[in-house]
Amino acid sequence: MKIDLTDTTAGEINKALIEGRRAIGTPAVGMVLTLVIVTDEENAYDALRAASDASREHPSRTLVVIRRVSRTPRDRTGSRLDAEVRVGAEAGTGETAVLRLYGEVSDHADSVVLPLLLPDAPVVVWWPVNAPLDPAEDPLGALAQRRVTDTYAAEQPVRELAARAETYTPGDTDLAWTRITPWRSMLAAALDQVDCEVRSVEVEGEEFNPSCELLAMWLADRLGVPVRRSLSSGPGLTAVRMETTCGPVVLDRADGALASLSIKGQPARAVALQRRGTAELIAEELRRLDPDDTYAAALRYGVERLSMGADAVAALGDAPAESAKETAKDEAVAEVAVAESEAGTEEGEAERPTPNSLARKAASK
Repeated sequence: MKIDLTDTTAGEINKALIEGRRAIGTPAVGMVLTLVIVTDEENAYDALRAASDASREHPSRTLVVIRRVSRTPRDRTGSRLDAEVRVGAEAGTGETAVLRLYGEVSDHADSVVLPLLLPDAPVVVWWPVNAPLDPAEDPLGALAQRRVTDTYAAEQPVRELAARAETYTPGDTDLAWTRITPWRSMLAAALDQVDCEVRSVEVEGEEFNPSCELLAMWLADRLGVPVRRSLSSGPGLTAVRMETTCGPVVLDRADGALASLSIKGQPARAVALQRRGTAELIAEELRRLDPDDTYAAALRYGVERLSMGADAVAALGDAPAESAKETAKDEAVAEVAVAESEAGTEEGEAERPTPNSLARKAASK
């Protein structure tokens, strides 16, 4: 069932959702969350299709927010809200409202979405493209317990990862991270089979694929070893090579579907490691609504620390402590200088302090 509303309000949309459910005899109590998709007209169809497929596992109310560009100054000063309400077979196992915002109302999408949220149900906001640099500070992101972005859709994915690390808030996640879940599981299982120490790692994949950087940062953070990033023609991630004290451990996926796991002393085995579609990725993210601490730790490791030696990484981690020591030393010297200056002013014949004498007195304190 599909209901079209032109120049409408949030109240009318909510009323249409209720009438649609009554018409097909479907209650709202079966829906477990509200999924808000913020996208443009070009990507709305693919995002909505993925959300509809994911709703088979997570029945939800899906709100698609599309900000339409106004062509004339008169249109920009006006406001209009058009909606397309879908229930029943048109909306998967939940219900859908496609909201098209024109003019000034596009700057206040949160005021349109807020009355349409399911009561007492979690809220997830997903930006398939054009995600804000700080999702938690976005008006729509502030309504959600979980905020899903995709750095793969950014023009400069690696730089986008650095920005995400600076603005990370518990509840943020990225589909570039979700894509490497099978890789992380397989690598962890491979290391469980050997009693060896990992010395170095190489992650191979496409140049502009943030999943490669995230996997490399996760390995570097967890293993505490240098991780080198190398390039290939893809698709996506193609190989991870770990040098251990027992020999190499290699997970190689050249065709994007079937991978080969090689461990020294054991026969090579084929493992299913097929690239997953967006529907599977968003369904995985909807399974957990608590903060992903593992993603946060990998993200904050920093892309710039990849390919550094172990000593250099350790020195980078100790740099703040050394800086704090130098600052404390400078403050102590300054205090001694002030005390000596005041004493010299009062006595008039005090010896003029030198930088070395000040430092010695500060150290003695």
